[in-house]
Amino acid sequence: MKKIVLSLLIAFFAAPSLLFANEGMWFLMFIERLNHRDMQKMGLQLTADEIYSINNHSLKDAIVQFDGGCTAEIISKDGLVLTNHHCGYDAIAELSTPEANYLRDGYWAANRAAELKPKSVFVRFFVRMDDVSKRILSKVTPSMTEKEREAAINKEIALIEKENSENGKYTVSVKSFFQGNEYYYFVYQDYKDVRLVGTPP
Repeated sequence: MKKIVLSLLIAFFAAPSLLFANEGMWFLMFIERLNHRDMQKMGLQLTADEIYSINNHSLKDAIVQFDGGCTAEIISKDGLVLTNHHCGYDAIAELSTPEANYLRDGYWAANRAAELKPKSVFVRFFVRMDDVSKRILSKVTPSMTEKEREAAINKEIALIEKENSENGKYTVSVKSFFQGNEYYYFVYQDYKDVRLVGTPP
C-alpha cells in the first residue's frame, strides 16, 4: 500500500511540470505578436485583423458588455443583442406588471414598435486600446514619495481619459498592469437605447 501511495504522490507532484497553461490575460492589440500562431496551430482560421482591428470591422465589434457586467453578442446588422437571462433579469422585472408578467410568461415583440424600453440598461462596445506606459511613467521619478507618485500618475491618467473621450462621446479607462509597470487605456462607446425584443418564459 505504501508503494502505491508513494507512486501516486510522485505522479501528483510531477504532473504540474507536464501541464501547459495557455489561459490568462491576452491583449487584443498584441494578439498577432503573442498568441495568433499558437491559436492557428489549434485550428483557428481567423486572421489577427479579423479578431482585432482598429480601422476595420473585427470580432471585437461583435462581443459587447451588457449593462456593466455581462457579456453579450451582436447577431445582426440592426444591432440585435443576445445575452443570458440573468443578465437582463432586472430589466425584465422592471417592465413586468401583475397583468403582464414577462418574467413568468416571456415576451416577444411582433415589430419594432412593440419593443419595450427599460429605464437604465446600456450596452458597451470596445472601440480601441493603446499603450501609454512611457507617457505615464515619464511623470514619476525615483525621488518621489509614494503619495507624490500616485498623484502624478492619477493626474496623467485623468488627462489621457479626457483627451480620448472626445467630449463625452466615449468612456475611457486607464488601467495599470504588471504591478504598475505598464499602463493601457481602453476606449468604449455606450449605447443607452436598449430595448427588450424577446425573452423566453
